[in-house]
Amino acid sequence: MSRSYIFSSESVGEGHPDKVCDTISDAILDACLRVDRKSRVACETFAKSNVVVVGGEITIPSIGSKPIGDVINVEKTIRDAVRGIGYTNDDDVFHADRLFINNYLTTQSPDIAQGVDARKVEGKKTAEQGAGDQGIMFGYACDETPELMPAPIMFAHRLGRELTRIRKAGKLAPWLRPDAKSQVSVEYVDGKPTRIVNVVISTQHAADVSHSKIESFCIEQVIRKVLPKAMLTKSTEFLINPTGKFVVGGPQGDSGLTGRKIIVDTYGGMGRHGGGAFSGKDPSKVDRSAAYMGRWVAKTVVAAGLASRCEVQFAYAIGHPLPVSVHVDSFGTGKISDDRILGAILKVFSFKPADIVKQLNLLRPIYGKSTNYGHFGKIGDPDLTWELTNKAAALAKAAR
Repeated sequence: MSRSYIFSSESVGEGHPDKVCDTISDAILDACLRVDRKSRVACETFAKSNVVVVGGEITIPSIGSKPIGDVINVEKTIRDAVRGIGYTNDDDVFHADRLFINNYLTTQSPDIAQGVDARKVEGKKTAEQGAGDQGIMFGYACDETPELMPAPIMFAHRLGRELTRIRKAGKLAPWLRPDAKSQVSVEYVDGKPTRIVNVVISTQHAADVSHSKIESFCIEQVIRKVLPKAMLTKSTEFLINPTGKFVVGGPQGDSGLTGRKIIVDTYGGMGRHGGGAFSGKDPSKVDRSAAYMGRWVAKTVVAAGLASRCEVQFAYAIGHPLPVSVHVDSFGTGKISDDRILGAILKVFSFKPADIVKQLNLLRPIYGKSTNYGHFGKIGDPDLTWELTNKAAALAKAAR
């Protein structure tokens, strides 16, 4: 007997208040890495109305005791990030040129630094670089889409990305505004996506545009253009701005905070999540770098043909270079046993934090590319090294 179920995932646009904060945090991270690739950054952002607050810990070794503000123009970085999102309309309360900015960035705690740095100190068991924190990380991949990602989250990202492309082009729908959300529900039969049950789009807009125009535009110019035609049926339901209007949006309408969209950032709920956010963190923080590593490993397993679905989980202790556990689950889709897949993984990949950074070449100002529409599933950009499948042949060989 076949089994069917419906699974839904959501995405949010660049102008969503939480994504505004993620964008600012990653912009500050990239600015620091341009000055010094060994920068340690943990930057959090809060936004509400016309106020942006940044706080956290930043250490840039090459500048010594100089204030961070002498080499990083934090205010300009924030305004440029907001301007890039598109909050520049005359009626925007949250406007790139009219923000009030509060900066509470300080240097990294030396207690954390000594655990992470590659040096021997009293109480630390090794001179190797250790993990920047304890925690658990997951990586996931499946063969549902060309990106080797779950279909619902990839479809939701496609909608948000197309809305933004049209908005920034400025001609087809000049009434579009930056804040937006999308959601797609997909019916699965025997574990395979078969049809789209419903699509939800909520997009901020100018006050003088009618709901019928927004609805028609979203269905014809966005949904039908980017979602698979074969999966849109006569019974697919379209819910466009279901509250009726969405004029007040962004940080004017709701507060934003870095790291509140971790399911949007990963697998839309299809794969598990360890709980750590990504944006604003340099790669010494395993919350980010090890989650990227997990994606690379899981994607390589699927790309190598060892399984149709794969989830990798591993865990760290702060200051310790080796993971305290590594686990693989192919959900019964493995061509070989999960134990053999794990054995092959451990031959091909190293999970030490310093090795993760080296294998994925993470000490570069590339993180603004990862912020929006998911940190995973973006193919074709060589900077996003965790999406490469360059180790698939080596993994398949190790599995044999």
